Amino acid sequence: MTDTKRPFANPLALAILVLLYERPMHPYEMATTMRERGKEKSIRLNYGSLYTVIEQLLRENFIAVREVLKEGKRPEKTVYELTPSGKTELIAWMRELISSPVKEYPLFEAAISLLPVLPPEEVADLLEIRIGLLERTIREFDEEARICREMKLPRLFSLENEYYQALTLAEYKFSKDLLSDLRRDAGGLRSGWSEMRKKHLAAKAGARKKQGPLATTRKNSRKITDR
Repeated sequence: MTDTKRPFANPLALAILVLLYERPMHPYEMATTMRERGKEKSIRLNYGSLYTVIEQLLRENFIAVREVLKEGKRPEKTVYELTPSGKTELIAWMRELISSPVKEYPLFEAAISLLPVLPPEEVADLLEIRIGLLERTIREFDEEARICREMKLPRLFSLENEYYQALTLAEYKFSKDLLSDLRRDAGGLRSGWSEMRKKHLAAKAGARKKQGPLATTRKNSRKITDR
């Protein structure tokens, strides 16, 4: 792990630096190039955030304006290039990302950490839906692999797909195992969960009953005070 604090944590900033490492480009060309290469599957891309990140990179002197193009009545196009400090930042950032694992916060992991809010029977049904959707995604991997073979695409340019596939397969296995454990109440998972919820709901109901008369008394007291 590293404690290095970088000016950016946005993957889009990294992508822009890489594109300008290849050659100077204007924003529309950056976005088009990323989409042509399928990078929007790995890096969230929209034009609003693209221009915002470009402005931030300019302020840090990681990129600079190379030229402004004007063709007839068309809007001007600002072409950007990578600066020496931008290249240094790019290489250091890439080395850090590849070498140093970081804690990420996937939404599914967050939901798993908060599962007790739902009854185990409902969670089992929801997991079945998730597993079905994951199976559909897994089938799509085979089609993508076939397309890559037909295009004779070097493996280097589809490694992110392999990574996503590995994560998806791991999530699929976890979801299947969890569903199985719920169905057969492995280690008392389902029964213990149900009992905990039963006690919690009973406690909440009891608290509401105790608050009821008190709330009525306060309401009546306010009426007397207002007279």
